[in-house]
Formats: sequence, structure tokens, C-alpha cells
Amino acid sequence: MEFSVGATADVTHAVAEADTATAFGSGDVPVLATPRVLALLEEATVAAVAPSMADGQTTVGTRISLEHQAATPVGRTVTASARLVAVDGRRLEFEVTLTDGATVAAFGTVERIVVDRARFIARAAGG
Repeated sequence: MEFSVGATADVTHAVAEADTATAFGSGDVPVLATPRVLALLEEATVAAVAPSMADGQTTVGTRISLEHQAATPVGRTVTASARLVAVDGRRLEFEVTLTDGATVAAFGTVERIVVDRARFIARAAGG
């Protein structure tokens, strides 16, 4: 496994009713839910390093810092972007941004750790 600082990925998503704070139970307004913002940003981080992953490896999220500063209504299309900014052994650090057109709706950092998929699943199952 060799990861290149600067690796990027974008994920676009049309906001639907199922993505709202009301649907997620994280609020009672029909706008893009913060948990859904985070999921889209994590999806972008996974995509940014997917080409560099060795067989049997995956990454898991370990730390998140997120500022969600603008509401996005149903029907808008957002873009989640991730850029790998640091590699320290198995630890990968990303800068992430979610945009709604020209508006930065959210930004922050995501840390992921490279793990052996089968071993991780076995440990999570108590094995």
C-alpha cells in the first residue's frame, strides 16, 4: 500500500427527503442532515484512496472534525470533496468540503486508519 498525499475524490448527490434532518432524527427541519453530510464526506475519503488499497485492506473512520454552516434544501445537488493531506503509517488524514453550488455548506477533517478487512470484522464480531 502506498498512498499519495494530494489524492482526491468527489461524490455528487441529489438531496432527497430521505437525506433530511427530519428523516434522520437529527432535527426537525427538511434540510440535508449533518449525519448525511458526514456520510457523503466519508464516501469521498474512501474513494480518494480506493485505487491505492491493497487486496484485503480497507479504511475505517477514527476521528472527525466538521463544521456544517449552511442549510441545503431537498432538490439541490451537493458535492462532497476529499483530499488526502497526510499519511502517517496506517493513519490517513483528509481535508473535506461539501459544496452546494458555489456555497461551502460544510468543511472539516476526517482521519481514517488502514486495517485488514477480515481481521477487523472478526474482532468486531468478538472473534
